[in-house]
Amino acid sequence: MASLREPPNEQAILNIYESMRSELSQIYSNITDLEMQVSEHSLVINAIQPLDQSRKCFRMIGGVLVERTIKEVLPAVHRNKEGLEEVVKKLYETLEKKKKDMSEFEAKYKIRLRKQEDSKDEGNNKKEGNAQGVLVGAAASTSQ
Repeated sequence: MASLREPPNEQAILNIYESMRSELSQIYSNITDLEMQVSEHSLVINAIQPLDQSRKCFRMIGGVLVERTIKEVLPAVHRNKEGLEEVVKKLYETLEKKKKDMSEFEAKYKIRLRKQEDSKDEGNNKKEGNAQGVLVGAAASTSQ
């Protein structure tokens, strides 16, 4: 009866592991998106900072374009950028914690990715693998 329980347990472990990998992927995606927003905020700050503070500018607030002055907009853009940087910092902390949890999970259940094993084998036969790839491409083009 113990052998009947092993596949569901292995499947449950696999599901948990895949869920952890998915969470890491989502965190990476969120970090990338927020870092791009920080970069955009920096570009805006650099573009409007040297201009006359009384100059008219437009800001998108909740999907509505609002007319303001640079003097009013610049502090808000700075605050938003700082808030985004803080969120990115917290996401990096969460990412490191999740990576640590995942590596502990891998060690606990002796999980090894096939890519890691294959890369060792490919490292020994790297020259042959490249040659085979060229031959396959050449054979495919002559058959067409």
